[in-house]
Amino acid sequence: MPTPINITFLGTSQAIPTAKRNHTSILLQYAGENILVDCGEGTQRQFRKAHLNPCKITRLLITHWHGDHILGIAGLLQTLLLNAYSKTLYVYGPKGTKQDLNELIKLLVPYNKIPIVVQEVSEGKFFENKEFYLESSPLQHSIPCNAYAFVEKGKIRLDRAKLKKLKLPNSPLIGQLQQGKDIEFNGKKIKAKDIIYKTEDKKISFILDTKLVENCHKIAKDSEVVISEAVYLNDEKDLASLHEHLTAEQAGEIAKKAGAKKLYLSHLSQRYDGNEKLILKEAKKKFKNTIVAEDLMSIGV
Repeated sequence: MPTPINITFLGTSQAIPTAKRNHTSILLQYAGENILVDCGEGTQRQFRKAHLNPCKITRLLITHWHGDHILGIAGLLQTLLLNAYSKTLYVYGPKGTKQDLNELIKLLVPYNKIPIVVQEVSEGKFFENKEFYLESSPLQHSIPCNAYAFVEKGKIRLDRAKLKKLKLPNSPLIGQLQQGKDIEFNGKKIKAKDIIYKTEDKKISFILDTKLVENCHKIAKDSEVVISEAVYLNDEKDLASLHEHLTAEQAGEIAKKAGAKKLYLSHLSQRYDGNEKLILKEAKKKFKNTIVAEDLMSIGV
């Protein structure tokens, strides 16, 4: 059975929250991993509203150090501390993250005793195990900013219908086939390549706070899901470029060019509160399979 990937949008607003949209934060759950992308103000409360346990967080990916993406970190750390968090928290972010996090902890969490490992990342893979890897790509914003991607590695699978037809027993022979080794059964040679197949990699990409640059397309390429900001409408694209943000149409262009399967729009401006259909309509002109994310929305991938 495939390992489920679950994504919960804890916050979907831009710099100013609304009554229904909290500051940006997204949780990706996979096997024993709980990966938090950004941690805007109020994120720890959003965990409670989503009936999720913040003490299960394993990694924090910081896109950049603007307040609407990081002001929830201090409160989250105190929540972890007061609930006897027993893990090591791995924190990743752009250049300057080590100093910024140390200053934040010094100012707001003076008795912090949580084991934290911080790594500044820029381009390419920065974590990998047997199941998945994480990669980053620098974007163009007013301060150093990263896009991120979670990639579940393709897995070797056995064709169960063929196994049944061959009447192979549940034995070490099955394991040998899965390892790519040919076997003999009832005097007949069975080639592994005829029984096994590999599933494709599965990618989820996160593009927040940037003007349209080539790295947006690069990080999103072949994504199952692209999660992108959509701060402006196309008639404000000059303003979007000035403030180094994306329009909804540009988000759609990214997903289309990347060959993505789904696009979720997030980091929405308060200007479109109650009028998200305008954002959705523009993005859909470029990419039909687009959805506007809502706070506490949970999706399986």
